[in-house]
Amino acid sequence: RQIHHPPHPTLQRKRPTRTKIINMRISWLATAALAASIGSVQVHSFQAFTSLSKPALLKSNNHHSSHQDTSSLYVSTSSSETETSTAATTTQVKLQHKPISLFGKGHAGASGTDAKHILGGKGANLAEMSSIGLSVPPGFTITTECCSAFCGGWDQELPDDIWQEVLRALTTIEDAMGCKYGSNENPLLLSVRSGAAISMPGMMDTVLNLGMNDAVCAGLAQKSGNPRFAWDSYRRFLEMFGNVVLEIPRSLFEDQIDDVKYEKGVFEDSELSVEDLQEVVRRFKGVYKESDLAFPEDVNEQLSLAIGAVFKGWMGDRAIKYREVENIRNLLGTAVNVQAMVFGNMGDTSGTGVCFTRDPNDGTNTLFGEFLINAQGEDVVAGIRTPKPISELETEMPEVYAEFKKNTDILENHYGDMQDIEFTIQEGKLFMLQTRNGKRGGEAAVKIAVDLVHENLATKEEALSKVLPEHLDQLLHPRFSDVESESYVKSVIAKGLPASPGAAVGRLAFTNEKVVENEKHSIPSILCRDETSPDDIEGMYASEGILTARGGMTSHAAVVARGWGRPCICGCTSINVDEEAGELTITLTDGTQRTLKEGDFISLNGNTGEVLVGEQMVSPPAITGNLKTFMEWVDEIRTIDVLANADTPGDAREARKNGANGIGLCRSEHMFFQPERISKVRQLILGDEAQQEDALEELLTYQRADYEGIFTEMDGLAVTIRLLDPPLHEFLPSLEDDDVLTALAEQLGSTVDQLKEQVKASEEVNPMLGLRGCRLGITKPAIIEMQTRAIIEASLNAMSSGVDVKADIMVPLVGKVEEFRNQAALIRSVAAKVFEERGKTCDFRIGTMIEIPRAALIAHEIAKEAEFFSFGSNDLTQMTFGYSRDDVGTFLPSYLSQGILLDDPFVTIDTEGVGQLIKMTVENGRKVNPSLKIGVCGEHGGDPRSVKFFSNEAGLTYVSCSPFRVPIARLAAAQAAVEKS
Repeated sequence: RQIHHPPHPTLQRKRPTRTKIINMRISWLATAALAASIGSVQVHSFQAFTSLSKPALLKSNNHHSSHQDTSSLYVSTSSSETETSTAATTTQVKLQHKPISLFGKGHAGASGTDAKHILGGKGANLAEMSSIGLSVPPGFTITTECCSAFCGGWDQELPDDIWQEVLRALTTIEDAMGCKYGSNENPLLLSVRSGAAISMPGMMDTVLNLGMNDAVCAGLAQKSGNPRFAWDSYRRFLEMFGNVVLEIPRSLFEDQIDDVKYEKGVFEDSELSVEDLQEVVRRFKGVYKESDLAFPEDVNEQLSLAIGAVFKGWMGDRAIKYREVENIRNLLGTAVNVQAMVFGNMGDTSGTGVCFTRDPNDGTNTLFGEFLINAQGEDVVAGIRTPKPISELETEMPEVYAEFKKNTDILENHYGDMQDIEFTIQEGKLFMLQTRNGKRGGEAAVKIAVDLVHENLATKEEALSKVLPEHLDQLLHPRFSDVESESYVKSVIAKGLPASPGAAVGRLAFTNEKVVENEKHSIPSILCRDETSPDDIEGMYASEGILTARGGMTSHAAVVARGWGRPCICGCTSINVDEEAGELTITLTDGTQRTLKEGDFISLNGNTGEVLVGEQMVSPPAITGNLKTFMEWVDEIRTIDVLANADTPGDAREARKNGANGIGLCRSEHMFFQPERISKVRQLILGDEAQQEDALEELLTYQRADYEGIFTEMDGLAVTIRLLDPPLHEFLPSLEDDDVLTALAEQLGSTVDQLKEQVKASEEVNPMLGLRGCRLGITKPAIIEMQTRAIIEASLNAMSSGVDVKADIMVPLVGKVEEFRNQAALIRSVAAKVFEERGKTCDFRIGTMIEIPRAALIAHEIAKEAEFFSFGSNDLTQMTFGYSRDDVGTFLPSYLSQGILLDDPFVTIDTEGVGQLIKMTVENGRKVNPSLKIGVCGEHGGDPRSVKFFSNEAGLTYVSCSPFRVPIARLAAAQAAVEKS
């Protein structure tokens, strides 16, 4: 291949080479995934621009959303597609779309259903803002398809074909701005930013003020008549280019500028004079030399390296981690947006800011944002300076504020959603740099969705898509119980900006690594930093909450925390973090100081910004107000029932409060684990015949009372009771627990040694495939007789109290239809005896769990006998994969990291294997019994992606999950219904 410039000297050094650093940043898993996606995919070559007078519109016969599989869009290169000449070898690039799209004045950019997928969210939105007439600095977008090729078939180099297109597109910016890139007299500077189809705030790289060198800086100073602005832009570029492109640690630059500020006796960067900034530039260049790197004076080389750095950032550790956490997949990569710089650092009539069109914390319909005078965008989002609230812009620049407010209304109406906007003011002129659907917390998401419908900006169906399952999860988390109490008020030691709502309690941790380590030991952590950076992503996700000394409401920490539902307090200026000493020093309101150590408990109130010492009490949430309204819409739209897994009357009460349509799984064995009950279960297993009968009588009393309580709580709704399922060894005492063994031996009239021998004799080699489920009922029918009697008698008792009982009895672990027949006959015979004894009858149904692959294969036979099916998806997954649920942790992390598995199959249903068994069971079962009720009661019933499969592809009647996940499953079911329709 012919590269458009020779390798830069930075790549030819004795220290670890740039190539090695790149290889470290790009995991082999990600590279392998890209390589696997590239192959014999037939694509069409692009045609070079034939005219620069019109935009390069994207045209494709295939339309893909960002959530669809897009492997067919990858680049294919083969030896037959290259041509060799005596001068050079040029890559004949094969792409489905033109590699570059223009935006800005006179260029509407690309549009269509796949514009966001190809141009990224930022590029597509810049094009749309241009098309609706907003003031957008001109630029061009290099497509996500090029990113895929760059990280794969192009070996992380821009082919000459693409580079020529970049230079050609650059001339359109020069023409629009009336400036020349690299000119010493009339210079044009550029920004180079990332932008994937799905927003990943702070996770990838940006380079501002590109095109600077000594000569350009002098020319910019003369042209602008503002030398301070020129030198300030130069020092910013040196730091950002060095860190993002050449991977020089940012701290090396920060140390130098901090030293200069200290020497000059100033606190803010904006207080540095021209001479001070010239000294900063000199020292920043020294950082390059000390790092064995040479700063590239060639502005074209700067542009090439910056584009490459943004593309490589897609495969950087923090971007990969973010995609894992957010479950972002099937994207080609990031686009690169090259745009003319507009400057917020040109003096007191310039500035920059970030603003949400509604409050992302509580959803209030008022502008929520911040700005800085005489600053650039990175100053706001990085938390380097504490910004001013957006409301003050109206006082400082009333005309600019009026235009900005008008633009926010236009954008929110255009997109039909709350927007997150970046803007710059250059000498009194407003420029819109970016808009995207804003990240928001759970409370805000629900309020915004409801308000948009009431304001006729969205339909109910559209509103559902604006609330994520994670948002409901946030709302269903506990909050501090009494913020007015004396103990609460006395515990407040500091207050910052309430950047992300909710309550968090945990131990202080000052490093990313400490939080991750704590999580491995189930220790809750509060990540406390001076300010967070994208490198803290893993610790932020693993933490309970985040506390920073610096930064505003739109800083990196705030945006990420809101998106993940982590309570966050930023800009807490009364705290000082000493990471090396492991100490947090708080200056109290009376001027005294208090020091906390790493590992001390603190609590964060993300709603108020209060930091509290110690562990505060929390209280459960309630479904009221906007959430109640929203969930009513959810229930109108969903087409599948959502039941709950509940084993006690308390669980049933919680399930009903959360909107469950019934109980899909009541596990008998969970009723036995209370101390007074488990001794009777052990007596049943290890006692003689008389002791067994005595144990059954007492267990009957317990079970009957429990079932009656559950029926009462679920009045009018179905309750599905699974008969005893687990291996008996789970109830046996540990041979190491002398106190329990002694008490049990006395209860059975035996010796401890004799009891130990009995326990050993009851152990199985493979208990999960041993005496359990229906096998237990067939070999020990007295247990099933007791359980059936308890269910029927409880039903009759509840009915006598006016309760509408709907009991379903479920036989577990059936693999042969004869097993089901045996147990069903036993159940019916016991029920008949009870009816005769009581002189009353009640309705009940007998069904089975489908959790053995053989049961799925003979579903048509079982359906002739059973009145309902319920998939035990946990066991079905275990037996289909051959993975032990108890031991999967020994290899699952490796499988996930190496791409052998994309998801934990015990969390998200395996649609390719287990899912096919489920679909086959449903199809064959309903051929025999078209009205067969079929649901799922494993952990997958609360997983949103699994719910979508069960609803839209498998055609189940219901899903069942834990009581606390019922609202999430309801929302997932409604969103699945909208998608299907």
